[in-house]
Amino acid sequence: MIEIQKLYKSFNGKKVLRGVDLLIPAGKTFIIVGGSGCGKTVLLRSIIGLNKPDSGQIMVDGEDVAKMSRKDLFYVRKKFGMLFQGAALFDSMTVEENLGLALKEHTDLSQDKIRRRIEEKLELVGLPGIEKKKPAELSGGMKKRVGSARAIIMSPEYVLFDEPTTGLDPIMADNINQLIIKTNQELKITSVVVTHDMASAFKIGNRIAMLLDGKIVFEGTPSKFKKSLDPLVQQFVEGRADSILAM
Repeated sequence: MIEIQKLYKSFNGKKVLRGVDLLIPAGKTFIIVGGSGCGKTVLLRSIIGLNKPDSGQIMVDGEDVAKMSRKDLFYVRKKFGMLFQGAALFDSMTVEENLGLALKEHTDLSQDKIRRRIEEKLELVGLPGIEKKKPAELSGGMKKRVGSARAIIMSPEYVLFDEPTTGLDPIMADNINQLIIKTNQELKITSVVVTHDMASAFKIGNRIAMLLDGKIVFEGTPSKFKKSLDPLVQQFVEGRADSILAM
């Protein structure tokens, strides 16, 4: 379980997170939505200690990430996988090398066991047999799938997704949605997904939180999000470019 309490973060005097409180239950897909620049990615990065908060707590399985030393953070991060917005694959490496890097650095697995695990994860994301390809040979959707395979290669308890459907056509975006659902169910992981894609949020999410101006203004089920009478929530659901969300 991840519990965030009174989280504040500023950059160069600009307040980005202004007292975020969230409870992310284990085994669920938790969605964080909000307009561009509202602090979604900062919140995601804070969960794994890439951004040190100014104040507040980030409890991961009862341990406060915000107060950890670099050494302790190293061990906690082993619980996490992450799919970055652009997949963030190393262009000079093959798919096999991209996926195997963490296994070689952080496990004692033999080369044969590493190879078998890579094959297993590529099979899971629907891309068997592409181990020798370079990222330049892959489509945008394939890169996202390889990024997803890399995110789960270390068998994490939590997987963080930063805008997983951005830049994809509707059909490929839905393929990624199906993949998130599949990995969550088969691997019994907790998924935290940052997105502004409401179709994706409603399809894959068990719970949705909306971030606005550095604060959580809604948290609940997708059904309650759709039915909310809060004008801020309705504006976002309907995609209306009113000034309060365009700021």
